[in-house]
Amino acid sequence: MAFLALEHITKRFGRHTAVDQVDLQVEQGEFLTLLGPSGCGKTTILRMIAGFETPVEGTISLDGTDITRMPANKRPIGMVFQSYALFPHMTAAQNIAFGMSIRRQPQSVIRQRCAELLELVGLSEKGENFPHQLSGGQQQRIAIARALAVEPRLLLLDEPLSALDARVRVSLRNEIRRIQQQLKITAIYVTHDQEEALAISDRIAVIAKGKIEQLDQPETIYNQPRSVFAATFVGISNRFEGLVESTEDGICRVGDQLLHVPTPLQLTKNEPALILVRPEAVILQQTNGTTASTPDMRNQISGTITLRTFLGPFTRFHVQTSEANTLLADIPNQQAHNFHTNQQVTLSFPPSACQVLPLHEPTPAV
Repeated sequence: MAFLALEHITKRFGRHTAVDQVDLQVEQGEFLTLLGPSGCGKTTILRMIAGFETPVEGTISLDGTDITRMPANKRPIGMVFQSYALFPHMTAAQNIAFGMSIRRQPQSVIRQRCAELLELVGLSEKGENFPHQLSGGQQQRIAIARALAVEPRLLLLDEPLSALDARVRVSLRNEIRRIQQQLKITAIYVTHDQEEALAISDRIAVIAKGKIEQLDQPETIYNQPRSVFAATFVGISNRFEGLVESTEDGICRVGDQLLHVPTPLQLTKNEPALILVRPEAVILQQTNGTTASTPDMRNQISGTITLRTFLGPFTRFHVQTSEANTLLADIPNQQAHNFHTNQQVTLSFPPSACQVLPLHEPTPAV
């Protein structure tokens, strides 16, 4: 039996169905992320688990106990909000102690627990500071400590890093993961940030229009998406829309171009297909240069570099093809210096780099 189980959970607001027949199981000690665009239903799922919303259908069980209609303050759950939600008139230590004080725990226990949690979040010297004396990242660390103070069995985090700058977000997300692993606490994390989800999760539930599109480990979500939405929402891809030419040989026709894709191809001949290729899988060559000495580069497309963007460990090239499509290639910097804007190039990628999905649904605008 799963530690947390959602069965056929549905939530409506008027005529709008925010969450539609969701089934979800979370194991004890797992870090699960709910990932999706704004309005997809991920925060509504989290709020139903916390007890702030009640499903119109379905049940929620925690360690075998039905908590579907249990009041929020009776659930053994801690929650961290996007807006920190610290009491401005209380010090950091007093904020952490608040839940324990409500439960009338002895002052000696409260003081010891506060000291332990301040150390856990790396703010031992900030206990007497008020929220306005702390940075945004420090305030969110105190909010995490406050949620952990009552020793919850489940920790919920609702986009806790979205109000912070990029550098602090990366640092704090790693701290959240470290704390979760150190305490071995079950955690559910809500975000729309794909990089964040891929970096810290044991599993990711990709959510769209109130439904779970795919639930898998980060590597599987990225490399083996099972729906058009999951494939196009998580990460950046070059997209080709075409028809299956041969299922046995793994060939798809995209305009006048034949693309070789992995076999066996689980589609039928002439079926509309979406072929996705990650920019990091593309090799860039000078059009008049020698063919790259990499295996099976049968897919080759010519074009002109229109934009060159330095992104730290690699450079992203935007290449316009004869069909007026723009394709992306992420090239390591030690090779990128060979290429410049307005240069004629050839993009190459192996069949194994292609992800092929049936094109029976509109691709999302992301």
